[in-house]
Amino acid sequence: MTTDASTDAPAAPRLTPERAEVADRVVAAMAGADARLRDDQEVAVAALCEPGSRVLVVQATGWGKSAVYWAATAIRRAEGAGPTLVVSPLLSLMRDQVAAAGRAGLRAATLNSGNVEAWGRTEAELLSGELDVLLVSPERLANPGFGRRVLDALSGRLGLLVVDEAHAVSDWGHDFRPDYRRVADVLRRLNPETPVLATTATANERVTDDVAHQLGETTLVLRGRLARASLELAVVPALRPLDRYAWVADHLPALPGSGIVYVLTVADAHRLTEVLRAAHGDRFPVAAYTGQLEPGTRERLEDALRANELKALVATSALGMGYDKPDLGFVVHVGAPPSPVSYYQQVGRAGRAIEHALAVLLPSDADAGVWEHFTTATIPVPEQVERVLAVLSTDEPVSVPAVEAQSGVRRGRVELLLKQLAVDEVVERVEAGWRATGRPWSYDAEHYDGVIAVRRREADIMRTYLRGERCLMELLQQSLDDPTAEPCGRCSVCRGALPEGLGAAPDPTTVGRVANLLRGETHRLEPRKMWPGGSFGSRGRIPADEQPAEGRVLALADAPEWRDAVREMFARDAAPPQEVLDGCVRLMTGWRSEWPSRPDVVLDLPAAGYPVLTRAVADHLAGVGRLDRGSIGVPRGAVPSREASAAEEAVFWRDGVDVTGCADAVRGRTVLLVVDATSSIWPVTIASAMLRRAGAAAVLPLLLHRRP
Repeated sequence: MTTDASTDAPAAPRLTPERAEVADRVVAAMAGADARLRDDQEVAVAALCEPGSRVLVVQATGWGKSAVYWAATAIRRAEGAGPTLVVSPLLSLMRDQVAAAGRAGLRAATLNSGNVEAWGRTEAELLSGELDVLLVSPERLANPGFGRRVLDALSGRLGLLVVDEAHAVSDWGHDFRPDYRRVADVLRRLNPETPVLATTATANERVTDDVAHQLGETTLVLRGRLARASLELAVVPALRPLDRYAWVADHLPALPGSGIVYVLTVADAHRLTEVLRAAHGDRFPVAAYTGQLEPGTRERLEDALRANELKALVATSALGMGYDKPDLGFVVHVGAPPSPVSYYQQVGRAGRAIEHALAVLLPSDADAGVWEHFTTATIPVPEQVERVLAVLSTDEPVSVPAVEAQSGVRRGRVELLLKQLAVDEVVERVEAGWRATGRPWSYDAEHYDGVIAVRRREADIMRTYLRGERCLMELLQQSLDDPTAEPCGRCSVCRGALPEGLGAAPDPTTVGRVANLLRGETHRLEPRKMWPGGSFGSRGRIPADEQPAEGRVLALADAPEWRDAVREMFARDAAPPQEVLDGCVRLMTGWRSEWPSRPDVVLDLPAAGYPVLTRAVADHLAGVGRLDRGSIGVPRGAVPSREASAAEEAVFWRDGVDVTGCADAVRGRTVLLVVDATSSIWPVTIASAMLRRAGAAAVLPLLLHRRP
């Protein structure tokens, strides 16, 4: 059943006076003495008071979805039902929800990676009936120990199951997380009369239908208008990546209140934070926020932004779903997300309780490569799946590190594949690791081709958004299949101009300062410490006397300060631009205080197939430093693809690198090893080990470009 939540359908469920009194008390405690449930919220709460109900709420950020499940929880607890289990995706969201539940008069707690010491006490309080609400991540839900201790004990006793940010259940959605599919396991364990609520602000019709199907045939779907009247959307004409940093530095003081500057990568978060601190110091304080931070640090930064102690957090998508700062004044995107749905979700953080907030997007042609990565990142590669399954048995569990070592598939990919295979019940996670279930696996090409096609269509919608072909808010609404979509009259397309004070072009002086600052950063190249095993043969720790010293990287991944130079360098095999040669000399000057000894000889290793480029850099450094020169023989044939296993790539370099021609030149001496480009570091590792075996006293790797 689908209901337009803006219409009071005659058959819509309603609360009894007794239940309405409980609900009103909860809402007043959360939002003020005069606050009451709106009609559309009451429909959802009333439905959840009925045994066995299934409700999916698709409403804009700020609509009040949490008020629905807190009111329903309070009513059901008052009537003697068991506790509510909320599946929530992020620590920041869970923390906000615990606080909101407390304001509603409910006792809530969470189990997450940041409060391990409290797990035992929390589980005991839940099982004894002292807790009204437990919030867990989908990853915790998939943990076999949690399932045995908590879910089995609560089987048949849950009063309400809430799946927050439910679009992540669907692999058609913009933020699919395999562990969310474990919700289906909880549904099977439920007493059939336990109500289930799923909520999201970012689901188009296809995702909505998929989630509703997973909940059950009788799911009541409540969709509402998704336009955000408080948001003024704007797109700045395309800028170079470096110019975008300068734009933010120039315009940060003019942005209203405090807000979030979203970036696409962790590296961007740290680089842009450094730029803004150099430009503004303590006058407009900022901090970097990524998923790599410890939970306590993330919590502290969230609170600092909420208290307006920071002008902005420079954040990846780790600061997204559910972060609640009602007066957030702006959201700036340095780089466009690959999906209009994810973009809508992120800009939805702003303007929740104020009349006007800005959402500014700074695009660049550099974004397309990131989009393509996200398009295919979660699609299983059949050959990798077969290698992983070959390691697993149906008897003895195998740890993730062991799967990586024996299959040759990289760690992050192994973890993703195991979660996906668990969804299909091909593998299962037990407390000692992972094991196969014996169920066969087959690649569903039709399904995955469809997912990729949908993601590419979404990227096309983002291109339309960036070109400003029609109203920006209307386009976002249409991407979510909102039938009420219409021109907003406020965005930069409707007005024909950017918001006042936010000119498109950054100051050239600022651009120069940003480039100089970032080019002065030190990018360290940590040596690999372990052999890959597998087809390579050797496994375990690389002996210290075969390892290189810590190296240096000139251009790291998609670093904006070197992007144009990297493009020119690798467009053809030729001598590099002068700025690259100057940058290498500057790098060497800053590095020399950490050398184990001054280099005696320079060798070039064209690992990416650019011998002219690599030789020119090595010659230049040899001339400046008055060093001897030598060369390494390199393997013939195509370099292994990025999908190759670590062992396969290591075998390629082991069998192809030849240091016999330079053995006399390196014996007892320190070698500066100039390498053109690599992402895996295996060519550096293998060549360094061979040079050390040939008698080199030390090897100092200098990598021109570390590819992402």
